[in-house]
This record gives sequence, C-alpha cells and structure tokens, in this order.
Amino acid sequence: MLFMNILQKIFSALFPSSPETEENTGNEEPATMKYLIVGLGNIGNEYDGTRHNIGFRVVDALAEAQGATFQDKRYGFVCKTRVKNAELLLLKPSTYMNLSGNAVRYWMQQEKIPVENVLIIVDDLSLPVGAIRMKQNGSDAGHNGLKHIAQMLSTQNYNRLKFGIGNDFPRGGQVDFVLGKFSPEDNKAINEKVPVACDAIKAFALSGMQFAMCHYNNK
Repeated sequence: MLFMNILQKIFSALFPSSPETEENTGNEEPATMKYLIVGLGNIGNEYDGTRHNIGFRVVDALAEAQGATFQDKRYGFVCKTRVKNAELLLLKPSTYMNLSGNAVRYWMQQEKIPVENVLIIVDDLSLPVGAIRMKQNGSDAGHNGLKHIAQMLSTQNYNRLKFGIGNDFPRGGQVDFVLGKFSPEDNKAINEKVPVACDAIKAFALSGMQFAMCHYNNK
C-alpha cells in the first residue's frame, strides 16, 4: 500500500492534469477584446445639442443605457462598459473638434487598442437627418475632426459611423448650420435613430465592421 501511494504521488507530480482539470478547460470564457468608441464634438454648454455634437449625443446615450458614468480624464471624458466579451472604452474628446486626433491617439496607446478596433462617431452633412452609414475608411470630406485624426494616426483607414445631420443651409451658412441646434421635427427623428446607432456600435464590437455595415447602413 505504501508503495502504491508513492507511485501515485510520483505520477501526480509528473502529470499534474486530472480529469477534473480537463473538464474545467472547456468552460473557459472567451478572451476579452477592447474597443475604443469615440464620439466627436465640442465641450462647453454653448455646444450642447448642436448638430456638430451628435457624436457626443450617441456615446452619452450608450453610456446611459449601459449604466456607465463618464469621468474627466486626460484629453477627454472617458467611461468603460462591457457588452458580452467586448470591453468598450467610450471617449468624448475635450480637445475641441479640430484637435480630436490627440485624444484618439493617446487613448489608443494608453489602452493598447489597435486601429481596427476604433470606431469614430461623427456628424455628416451629406446624409439626410438621422441616416446612418458605417465605413471602414475614406477621406475626411472636409470634416476637421476626421482630418486631424487621420493626421495623428497617419492613416485614413479607420472605422467610422457617420450620422446624418442634413444640409439645409444657404450658401456660406455651413458653420452656423453645424453649430446650430436641430429643429423640433429633426430632433424627433434624431431621438429615434440614436438607439439604432448604439445598436450598430455594439454590433461592430461583437460581430465586426462588415456585419455592422450590412445590417445598419442606411437603416
């Protein structure tokens, strides 16, 4: 009996895995993936509710739905939330629109998030009010926030969710238009589409950009 006990100890030392251990390996949770979700806008009460701040509005809505709270951090307001096995870092840059790239690059480096896991939510004049279009790359189309992000990342190949704000303004009136607030009628349409944009963000994190584009573009 003593000899058998010694053999068992030697065997256990040489082969530490057991049937119980093998059963547990099948129950391991999938690895957590990190995503940086950036809503573009300008800080300050005078910009609250403006067309140019639709990116802030979308990430605010997502944070509220997830029960997450923003904290004032370097280069922006930040909060973290989880959707299944995806960890979302929501960011509202405090750099003002034209220097948004500083915040994006900093938080990518800080959290070690690759560019393919970054999604920028931005207002778009070329789309009807409330229309959503997701793209994996493209030009900045004259948008200063996107232009600075491309400069800081040295690439235009980053994901974006474009949120339509319309273009009903006279010649030369673009600045006043984007910094103006939505009409009551447009605001109603925006309120209906913001939750759709939040669903598109979650689809991007859980199923990838191709899936999100197929299911949410022009929805």
